[in-house]
Amino acid sequence: MQFEWFVARRYLRSPYRPAVLRLVTLFSILGVSAGVATLVIALAMNTGFRETLQDRLLGVQAHISLLRPGSDIRNYEALATKLAAIPGVRSVTPAVYETVLLSFGGEALGVVAKGVDPERERRGDEALQRIVAGKLDFTPDADGIDALLIGKELAEDWKIEPGDYVTLTSPQGRLTPFGLIPRTRRFRVAGIFDSGFYDYDRNWCFMTLHAAQSLAGTSDIVNVLEFRLDNPERAGEIARKAEQIAGAGYLATTWMEQNFALFRALRLEKLVTAIFIGLITFVAGLNILVVLSMTVTDKARDIAVLMSMGTRREQIRTIFLWQGIAVGFTGTLIGLCVGYAFALIAGTYHLIPLDPQVYAVSYVPFHPSVLDGVWITLAAMGISIGATILPARAAARLLPVEILRYE
Repeated sequence: MQFEWFVARRYLRSPYRPAVLRLVTLFSILGVSAGVATLVIALAMNTGFRETLQDRLLGVQAHISLLRPGSDIRNYEALATKLAAIPGVRSVTPAVYETVLLSFGGEALGVVAKGVDPERERRGDEALQRIVAGKLDFTPDADGIDALLIGKELAEDWKIEPGDYVTLTSPQGRLTPFGLIPRTRRFRVAGIFDSGFYDYDRNWCFMTLHAAQSLAGTSDIVNVLEFRLDNPERAGEIARKAEQIAGAGYLATTWMEQNFALFRALRLEKLVTAIFIGLITFVAGLNILVVLSMTVTDKARDIAVLMSMGTRREQIRTIFLWQGIAVGFTGTLIGLCVGYAFALIAGTYHLIPLDPQVYAVSYVPFHPSVLDGVWITLAAMGISIGATILPARAAARLLPVEILRYE
């Protein structure tokens, strides 16, 4: 093996090679490098988006939501205690969701009002752990006006600060002699949260369970029980157990079901990206085939001399295989270094900003994966080795007598 590698290295490093061969070899290395680096960066970006969106969704969204379609949940405390005993469940918290109209300073916007038990919700919902202004305090003020938490994006757009008062209007009206009148209540903004997810920071607000029930005009009932799990990936299995324990009429939905379309699109995008960017490496493999074919033609007399001196055909084939492997390995190594370096730097320092209204995050997240690097390396090296087979076989089939006849 040392003899074959020695000859292959001399061919690659020879200063007497034709300029066109040196140029095509350089393009082959650059082609493999570009394909590998681009693929590493693209897959790191796709993985970053998927993991960032998943982490932020799980920070503000329940892992499992237990509903009772067409009806509300009564005796929810007893049911929550029973469901919390399921292995793998970290907490079960009751909540009231209602779409309301929020008004302030002549502006109005439809938002989702979530009524929660502050102590239990704070342990599971990251939005309540990221108060950037004011404080997490739902205590009514001196006039008995309930407190409210709103998102950072809404607060910045409307110039709302802690201590300001807003008005919430519920579509669940009350019947009066003058007809059905919407329920309207004032709330004091106690704090502003920053979940890191644009949709929540713009369109969500939090209040106590009692305040939400009062705004909706209902008794002590909730419309959902929210589960937080030790392992969110087990949501499907635990959801089925929760339905069995809760009994007929209850329906459990998981975070994966609620966001199925989003994560399916990201998986499909990753596959399409890998296929199309992988074509760059395939084209670079064709360059390797070209450069080795040209080398076989240029070194035909050297091959004939080597075979006349006793070099076996298998050794000639191996010489050219080593050349293709060397070109592919060099290009792959450079591509991996460039790709991972760029992904790590761009991901750490958030070099590429985004519009959070469109992409839900304010920068391009890069999360390079070691597993992606392994299969990219195997694919690039497989293409490089495959491109050497035809030229290597052609070199091994040369007939020394035909080449040296007129020398």
